[in-house]
Amino acid sequence: MRFSRRNFIRLTGAGLLAANGPSLFAGTYAGDGKIADAGLPFDLGIASYTFRKFSLEDAIAMTVRLKINKLCLKSMHLPLELTPDQIRTEAAKVKDAGIDLYGAGVIYMSTVEEVDHAFAYAGYAGMKVIVGVPEHALLEYCNRKVKKTGIRLAIHNHGPGDEQYPSPESAYRLIRDMDPGMGLCVDIGHTLRIGADPVAETAKYMDRVLDIHIKDEDKADETGNTCEIGHGIIDIPGFLEMLLQEKYSHVVSFEYEKDEDDPMAGLAESVGYVRGVLRMIA
Repeated sequence: MRFSRRNFIRLTGAGLLAANGPSLFAGTYAGDGKIADAGLPFDLGIASYTFRKFSLEDAIAMTVRLKINKLCLKSMHLPLELTPDQIRTEAAKVKDAGIDLYGAGVIYMSTVEEVDHAFAYAGYAGMKVIVGVPEHALLEYCNRKVKKTGIRLAIHNHGPGDEQYPSPESAYRLIRDMDPGMGLCVDIGHTLRIGADPVAETAKYMDRVLDIHIKDEDKADETGNTCEIGHGIIDIPGFLEMLLQEKYSHVVSFEYEKDEDDPMAGLAESVGYVRGVLRMIA
């Protein structure tokens, strides 16, 4: 669709209101009060690095407040060093809140033992995907683990300064002939910061996109910083429209890196903006 000035004003209003009044979005409330982002081929989630200064309990509470029911936990919220029983106990806190603990990450893997541990950790927690950064030499071993466990591995790109996976393409070319469970977590902010178009890059490698970190950036270079979605220069409406056209069917997780001591206002605005865009185009 074309975003005229009138549509943009309507869209912005819908987005801001959706942050506080989700019933405006073309979804419905489930019986427990959580919004069902109905009619979408993908789910909205949160990467818990957003809440890195807060406890697991706080991260769960803020996710519930935003009426999002998919969560990917970083190790500060579910430490890798925990015992299997401790992992199960902590993971149960997420599930008991009505949230799907769908993944973990970002997890770095530089040895076979670290790969084994990451897959065991995800298995104990009942996760479906690991957002990870394995050393190149470990990719074939990771491929075997994916086949054996059924847990998918989504390789995360980190933009300028990342010597292993700066772009989605840098990971794709290494795993394109491996099991379909070997894929990408496309971070659209880091994709922009390396000078690539997040819309075109994500569409190009869609057959391997297993997870997405959605955010906005104020600059298209290595000095870019995360900002509230809708305040930056990423074409968010175009990106979401592309996901709908491509029938992307996994999770789009908000990773809001700004305001680490108090992220809720900016995160809620970002969630509202995305829901407002989806209301217009879905």
